[in-house]
Amino acid sequence: MTLEPHQPIRLTQQVKAGGCASKLPAGSLRQVLSALPAQTSPDLVVGFETSDDAGIFRIGPKQALVQTIDFFTPLVDDPFTFGQIAATNALSDVYAMGGRPLTALAVVCFPQDSDLGILEQIMRGGLSKMSEANCIVVGGHSVRDVEMKFGYAVTGLIDPERVYTNAGAVPGDTLILTKPIGTGVITTALKQGKSEAVWVDHAIRSMTTLNGTASALAIACSGVHAITDITGFGLMGHAREMALGSGVTLEIETAHLPLLDGALSAVRLEAIPGGLLANRDFAECLVQDSVGSQIPDDLRALLYDPQTSGGLLISVARENAPGLLASFQREGVPAAVIGCVSGASTPGAHAPAIILR
Repeated sequence: MTLEPHQPIRLTQQVKAGGCASKLPAGSLRQVLSALPAQTSPDLVVGFETSDDAGIFRIGPKQALVQTIDFFTPLVDDPFTFGQIAATNALSDVYAMGGRPLTALAVVCFPQDSDLGILEQIMRGGLSKMSEANCIVVGGHSVRDVEMKFGYAVTGLIDPERVYTNAGAVPGDTLILTKPIGTGVITTALKQGKSEAVWVDHAIRSMTTLNGTASALAIACSGVHAITDITGFGLMGHAREMALGSGVTLEIETAHLPLLDGALSAVRLEAIPGGLLANRDFAECLVQDSVGSQIPDDLRALLYDPQTSGGLLISVARENAPGLLASFQREGVPAAVIGCVSGASTPGAHAPAIILR
């Protein structure tokens, strides 16, 4: 009798949706959070009211905690790589606020009868990225679950007088994005068996690159007014939060958007994650095309693509933007200017939060 060769488990086939595409829709989450009572504390610097990247709590005159949690289902098949992506993504929210990660707690959901060697590799991958970030994993929690999920709760330190939120963009600012977009459609293509290896390789390289360097360069640059990271709600979802939180209108030059190799091809192959459709339902009502613009449908779809471990969207004074961009280029950060902050919005005027060109 000839034994069949052992077939490795494809993690992406064990879950319905992968990575940040598995998050609850932004509209559903906003509906619940808006119904909760307000928290009042003189030491709460940033809470969940503005849908920011992390919470910040003052513990001293010049020191505050920055805290976040992020975990999700597999979006790649290799367990070690999945762990790396989950860790990089969880650290990103601390970097987006301008903080320095210190400790992390692992969050594990794992099928009871699955191979524990897979879980070991996932956790090894995560630990490798936490070590790269000089963030110590001090413990965690696990539960049995039909679908595996992994991530971290991360705690860092930040100066409460130097916090970068998504609500500080100023008219006249330049918008810089530090990573290309397209991870959602590419990993969906992988799950559907439609992707090319080079697409996945480039997406993995992006998703396992820490935002620490980009964050450090941004906070060292004068004139930076707002930062947010682009994750599950897509570029338009997070840009929407920046525009509304800052009371401004963002103008996006769609032809200047950095795209991952294969992202447009994945859209054309109809590798559309459910999160993309949910993001479009949430944000498109506040997005308007400029007069005469002709935006291809495949590129328009990528504007709402849920990103996993995406880049930072930075609003910086126009005069400081060239210097910041040059510093990114020197350090190998694939940043690009994608638009500007055009002006203050008028409350109650139903003006668009985002204009596409």
